[in-house]
Amino acid sequence: MLTAADIVAGRAVRRQHPSLKQQHHEYVLQRIESFKNTLSRGELLALGDEAAQELQSGAAGQFVLTEILMLETVDRVISKRLRLPSYNRWRKQIQALREAQREPIHWGMDPSSALVSLLPRLEVDDTVLVIGPGVQAEACLLAAYGAAVTFVAEDLSGVEQMETRMAGESLGGRFLAYVAALGEWLPPFAEPVPLVVVDAGTLGALPYASRQALLRQAQALSPPQGVHVILPGDGGAAPEAYLSHYAEWEREQPSRARKGGGKASRSQGVILTCPPTPEDPGRMAAQG
Repeated sequence: MLTAADIVAGRAVRRQHPSLKQQHHEYVLQRIESFKNTLSRGELLALGDEAAQELQSGAAGQFVLTEILMLETVDRVISKRLRLPSYNRWRKQIQALREAQREPIHWGMDPSSALVSLLPRLEVDDTVLVIGPGVQAEACLLAAYGAAVTFVAEDLSGVEQMETRMAGESLGGRFLAYVAALGEWLPPFAEPVPLVVVDAGTLGALPYASRQALLRQAQALSPPQGVHVILPGDGGAAPEAYLSHYAEWEREQPSRARKGGGKASRSQGVILTCPPTPEDPGRMAAQG
């Protein structure tokens, strides 16, 4: 994720989106795996039998039936059953869909949300942690911009709903969802997380000790110049109530100059930036 200083100084060297062919391949695999997850063991075995019969009838014993070949044939059978679109047909559909998905109003979001002002700084494959059921729309918007989104909530049904929603919107390729006791556990990340989005309503529902532990865990994931955004969520909670947990972080004022955004009637969220490391004077000067 780019910093505000990167944008101002013209250091915005962008990562490239995956090719459309790669995205189509990921879409097909995602839909096939989602379908498999809905099947019972007996249905999976029946599907395997169907694939084996297709192989035997079409090959006339010209090859050895291997596990890899079986898996490929099962996937092909499922693709036919689901009537998944060819690449050319999918390409025409996905370009219009992605354009719509990158607009906040597509997800029912206020365009003046603090998160929206950060979208120009987001890069493809940026790792984003989204915490709480009140920011599901924000998770979807970030995924539409190519972020690798990890969503965490305490309610199993809400997590399953998000997984279904992402799959239906063809956004599940870089999406992971976890059920967790907030304040006790967050999923591990191989690298620092440049952006964390938190539902203020979720924070308000937690006991103080759990809330404090959760925010400390989330802050520990952030690199220098990493960003946390606390949003009102569905319940309209006040993000400013949790600023005391970010005593050493710098608060950034979100831009309101976004097309479609009107005058905010309530808090649109707070943006907080992790302080730079002391040994990075160049970065600190750029911020100054």
